[in-house]
Amino acid sequence: MTLALTGCVQSQRDSGTDDSAAPDSDVNSTFIFGASADPSGLDPAFASDGETFRISRQIFEGLVGVEPGTADPAPLLATDWESNEEGTSYTFDLQEGVTFHDGTEFNAEAVCANFDRWYNWTGLTATESLSYYYGSLYGGFAGDENALYESCSADDELTATVNLTRPFSGFIASLSLPAFAMQSPTALEEYGADDVGGSEEAPEYSEYGEAHPTGTGPFVFESWSPGSEVVLQANPDYWGEQGQVQEIVFRVIDDPTARRQALESGDIDGYDLVAPADTAALDEAGFNVMQRDPFTILYLGFNQQIPELQDIRVRQAIAHAIDREALVTQVLPEGTEVASQFIPPVVNGYNEDVTDYEYDPARAQELLAEAGFADGLSLQFNYPVNVSRPYMPNPEQIFTALSSQLEAVGITVEPVADEWTDYLDRMRGTADHGIHLLGWTGDYNDTDNFVGVFFNGYSNEWGFENAELFGALTEARQIPQPEDATEAYQEINEQIAQFVPGVPLAHPAPSLAFAERVTSYPASPVNDEVFNMIELSE
Repeated sequence: MTLALTGCVQSQRDSGTDDSAAPDSDVNSTFIFGASADPSGLDPAFASDGETFRISRQIFEGLVGVEPGTADPAPLLATDWESNEEGTSYTFDLQEGVTFHDGTEFNAEAVCANFDRWYNWTGLTATESLSYYYGSLYGGFAGDENALYESCSADDELTATVNLTRPFSGFIASLSLPAFAMQSPTALEEYGADDVGGSEEAPEYSEYGEAHPTGTGPFVFESWSPGSEVVLQANPDYWGEQGQVQEIVFRVIDDPTARRQALESGDIDGYDLVAPADTAALDEAGFNVMQRDPFTILYLGFNQQIPELQDIRVRQAIAHAIDREALVTQVLPEGTEVASQFIPPVVNGYNEDVTDYEYDPARAQELLAEAGFADGLSLQFNYPVNVSRPYMPNPEQIFTALSSQLEAVGITVEPVADEWTDYLDRMRGTADHGIHLLGWTGDYNDTDNFVGVFFNGYSNEWGFENAELFGALTEARQIPQPEDATEAYQEINEQIAQFVPGVPLAHPAPSLAFAERVTSYPASPVNDEVFNMIELSE
């Protein structure tokens, strides 16, 4: 059977009742989730990966949340907000009676402490591999000409005003990201949250980021055994609805087959990123299987620091060499859609008439010959192993399928595989990669959260400068109302298609599977799933 998306995911925070505060004594209140990888760390401000954010959403909350079952912003720690006419100043009314897990009061001063923390990062903390989201979305840090943030003031105990240097249409929606969750200023200081070491390629997290994450959420951090599990306990002082689940164990099982077997044997209660070949069998065996709506993009990226990839004819040839229809049919989950651009069709600015590079091996070979590679071309092909992502459930199979298509037109690939955290460090922190598999699960319904994150400026992953594209994205994100930016983003998507920074491959539809006792799960297209909303039977 299929686990329905039911109305019970709606929070009852405003109901004035606490009927669900005590767990049902007949129900096992420990929920064991099969995670596909370790978190990169426990401080969400220094994270960009889904496994870290899945844990973060249980511990931390932001000013803005997500409307259940959608990608749209909704009040959370801020009950309301308003902006000035220019879209450069936002005043937030804050939830009353909220404390952090260490007893620190959540108030306007705490809000400003968090904004000022992000803005004042320097050195390693201000690099792409650590503060990826802040750098990508907010333009830079203190002293940077392009910095979006200007200041924050605590107007009174429960009112905070954030001032920006220019409008950003996605500002409110961006605050629903775990990277911008509110963290206890006391704990941040006590445990040296910003005392990170190592290098951009291999950062070493602080004591706070390894053992003392402190938020306002429904669960409190208990322990982390790297490579094994993360354990959380229900927050007895939670300001909202506590729910049935009193303990969460995120058990690390990196192999999709092993995750399926763990569910079948009763060792876990559920897992995400079900292998496409397993969904039907699990459903027939009586497990609760469900699909998220696709809000993802899987792409083959090109690092233009590689000389051969600087030639647009080579990039076009690779695009023509790939049979996206076959990839979707043979390798990716049911419900996956073929991609023609770097945003899903439901996102503002999707261009129905975008330049597309149809599967045409003969044209690919012609372009390679024109570029001087009639006798063939060799490229490094990077891909991750022992991991599943919502946009990339089976990277090894995807790599194999694409490699054979490329080799059919004379492109020899040199495979380079890395474990997931090392892979991300290589992509974001170095220029040592060639063509590569990556992707994105949208964090909120805003065009800039896709193309802006990828292409708003130079990055190690893509390795190119394109002032025209960077400028167009900067202008579009400053249009205060999203509906007024539709035409600008349609033009940007065409610009990207003609530049060919990579090949958008597909919009995969991730699947989840649960034991029969999980009667309701708050599935979200943007993975905003907080486990106090899970409903369990005996």
